Amino acid sequence: MEPKTALIVGTGPGLSASLARLFTKHGVQVALASRDPDKLAALAHETAAATFACEATEPEEVAALFDVVVATQGVPDIVVYNASARARGPITDLDPADVARSIAVSGYGGFLVAQQAARLMVARGSGSILLTGASASVKGYANSSAFAMGKFALRGLASALARELSPKGVHVAHFVIDGGIRSAVRSESTDNPDSLLDPDAIAETYWQVATQPRSAWTWEIELRPWVERF
Repeated sequence: MEPKTALIVGTGPGLSASLARLFTKHGVQVALASRDPDKLAALAHETAAATFACEATEPEEVAALFDVVVATQGVPDIVVYNASARARGPITDLDPADVARSIAVSGYGGFLVAQQAARLMVARGSGSILLTGASASVKGYANSSAFAMGKFALRGLASALARELSPKGVHVAHFVIDGGIRSAVRSESTDNPDSLLDPDAIAETYWQVATQPRSAWTWEIELRPWVERF
C-alpha cells in the first residue's frame, strides 16, 4: 500500500524535519506532534503539515492526538515515534525524577503512541509503526544509564510488537541510529567528511522500510557513518 498519511510524534528540527519533508515529497499528508508546536511553524508551512500539541507520556493526550488526527486526515499509514529524553551523569549523582522522566519519554511514550497506532492499524489490516532508537538501544555507555534504560525499553517494545502485529498486517520497525546526526549546530570538520549521519539520508531509509513489500519486512535496521566504530 502506498502511504498517504503520516504522524510524527516528537518533532524537532533534525530527523523529524527531514522525515516530514521527504514524506511530503512523496505526496504524504503529514501531521506533526510536539510538546511545543509553535516551534514547528516554519516546518509546517514548508510541508503543509498540521501541528498538534502532545505530551507523549500522558495517555489522555496521546489518545486525544490520535482522535484529532483521524478526524482531520484519517487513520495514519505511517506513525513515527521520535521522542526521547536524557539524564546525564554518574549514577551516584542522578536525580531519580530526571531518570524517571528519561525512561518515560523514550520507553513509555513509545508504548502509548504504538498502542494507539496499533488499535487503528490492526482494525484496518495495514500500516507502519517506526520507532527511533540509538546506539544506547543496544549498548549502555558510562554516565548514560537513564538513556540506555529508556532506549532498551523502546527496542524491547519494537521486538515484541513486530512479532505480535506483523501477522495482522502491521509493520513495526526499530531504527538504531548509531552515531551523531548532522545539524545546524553540529557539523563535521572538512578533513573528516560524512563522519556524522545526514538526517536526509536517514529519512530515506525510513521511507524504504515503510514501503517494503510485506514478503520481505525487516523489524530492525542499524544506520551509522562509514567511520563510526561498531
